[in-house]
Amino acid sequence: MTPSNPDAVFDWIDARAQARQEAGLARQLRPRAAGWDALDLASNDYLGLSRDKRVAGAAAAAALKWGAGSTGSRLVTGSTELHTELELELASFCGMQAALVFSSGFMANLAAVAALTGPGTAIVADKLIHASLIDGTRLSKADVAVMGHCDVAAVTKALATRKHERALVVTDSVFSVDGDLAPLSELSESCGKHNAALLVDDAHGFGVIGDEGKGAVHDAGLAGAPNVVMTVTLSKSLGAQGGAILGPRRVIKHMIDSARSFIFDTGLAPGSAAAALTALRVLKEEPQLAGQARQNALELTDRLTAAGLRVSTPTAAVVSVQAPSPEAAVTWANDCRTAGVVVGCFRPPSVPDQISRLRLTARADLSTADLDRAVDVITRTAPGR
Repeated sequence: MTPSNPDAVFDWIDARAQARQEAGLARQLRPRAAGWDALDLASNDYLGLSRDKRVAGAAAAAALKWGAGSTGSRLVTGSTELHTELELELASFCGMQAALVFSSGFMANLAAVAALTGPGTAIVADKLIHASLIDGTRLSKADVAVMGHCDVAAVTKALATRKHERALVVTDSVFSVDGDLAPLSELSESCGKHNAALLVDDAHGFGVIGDEGKGAVHDAGLAGAPNVVMTVTLSKSLGAQGGAILGPRRVIKHMIDSARSFIFDTGLAPGSAAAALTALRVLKEEPQLAGQARQNALELTDRLTAAGLRVSTPTAAVVSVQAPSPEAAVTWANDCRTAGVVVGCFRPPSVPDQISRLRLTARADLSTADLDRAVDVITRTAPGR
C-alpha cells in the first residue's frame, strides 16, 4: 500500500498542467472591466442585444420584482409567470408546439439527449456536435454511433442497420467552430424513412438564420414536425442567459417528468428570463437584425479572404480564420487584443479536427468603421505578416 501523503494526492494535476503548458494549450481567464472599449468579435452576442437598454432594463426590473434568483427548482419555487410567458412566446416564434426553459443551453442539451434515449436506444451523432450534446450521449447509456461530419449517407446506413427500435439523430444546426450548416432537410428525410427522431441544437442558428431569425429548423421547413426536437440558448442571439427545449407537447411534458438537469437544477433567474423575453420581442419588431448579422459575416469573410487568409464560408454569424499552429493562434489572438480587437481563439482539444483558428462573431450592430478596424487589425497581426 502507498504510504499516506495527503500533500501528493493531486500531484497528477501538476503534471497535466505542465503538459498543457508545453503544448501551448493552457487556458487563461481574462476578466473584463465595466466600460470595456475594445471591439468585441469574440462573444456570441450575435444581434448586439446584451447591452440593449430595453433588454438590460427588463432584467433589472424583473430582479427588483421577483428577486435576484429563482430560489429553487422549477418544480418547487423556481417557476415564475415570466418563465411561462417566455416559453409560450419562444414556441410560437419558432413554430413549435411547446417549450421548456432551463438555466443554461448546456443543461437543455443534457436533458434533451438523456431523456429522449437511454439503454436500448441508438444515438447517431455528427462527430462535431457541441460538448454538451456529447456529454448527453455519455449520460444516456445508449448505444452511440459517431458519423462523419454532415455525412447523410452514413447516418442513413446507421439508421437502416440499427438493432434498436428507438433511434435519435443528433446534430448542431450551425456548427460553432466554422459556422457551416447541417443538411437538416436531408437528415429529416432519413429520420422519417427509418422511424427515428431528430434533435437539432439550433444555438447558433436561432436569431440569425431565416428572414425573421426564426432559426435553421424553421428555415428548413421542419418547425412543428412530430419527430423533431430543437434546443436553443438564450445567451447568444437574445443576449441573456439560459436555454430551452422546443418540440411536441408530449416531449416537453416528458422533460418535466424525466429530465434530471431540469428536475434537480435551480431555475433560470427571473432577470435572465425577462431579458430573453424582451430580446425576443425586439427581434420580432426588428427582424432585419438577423440579415444584418449574416451580411456582416459575409463581408468579413470576403475581405479577409481577399487579404490572403484562409476563412470559412459562413451560413450564420460565425467566421473562422485558420492559424498555422496552436501557438500561432494564441499569439495572433493576443496581438489582436493588444490592438483593441478581441477575437476567439479555438485550438485542440476544443477542435476535434486539430486545426487552430481565430473565431469571429459578426454581430448585427457592427458598423462600417468596426468592420474596417477588424479587417485591418486581423490582417496586420496575422502570422508571417
